[in-house]
Amino acid sequence: MFQVLFVLFILVPIIEITVIMQVGALLGVWPTVAIVILSAWLGAKYVRQQGLATLQSVQTKMAQGEMPSSEIVTGLMLLVAGVLLVTPGFVTDIFGLSLLIPAVRKAIAESVQKHMVVKQFSAGASYTHTTKGNVYEHEADPFTAEQKTMSHHQGDTIEGEFQRKE
Repeated sequence: MFQVLFVLFILVPIIEITVIMQVGALLGVWPTVAIVILSAWLGAKYVRQQGLATLQSVQTKMAQGEMPSSEIVTGLMLLVAGVLLVTPGFVTDIFGLSLLIPAVRKAIAESVQKHMVVKQFSAGASYTHTTKGNVYEHEADPFTAEQKTMSHHQGDTIEGEFQRKE
């Protein structure tokens, strides 16, 4: 985690400053400033447009009773793209613009999903989890040991206490 933060807060600004200085030497100060401002404005506008389309897709899937997992990932990538595009600099703009390309977002989402651990609990007291493409099924007791000691079985009736947490 430290290495990631080091790269984000130390190396990226150094790279950005170097690239901006080189572009400024090539084009001049005001054209460079204009390009940085224009790219931030256009990027923010395009992120807003795609973000609204993603939000509409999420609402459609939710109305159909489906889980909009790919749309949520797309929304997160669009958020990252927006932050990168609004950040002054050419390198972050290139990464931000690349996240606006649907094929790039799809490839990144598929790569992330391969490494995600997903846990699902079903009513049959079993659960499934996926790790790096492998699916494992386990039988599980729906009650933890603590819950078992709190529940008293009397025939077909289960007695217990509960607290509503709001």
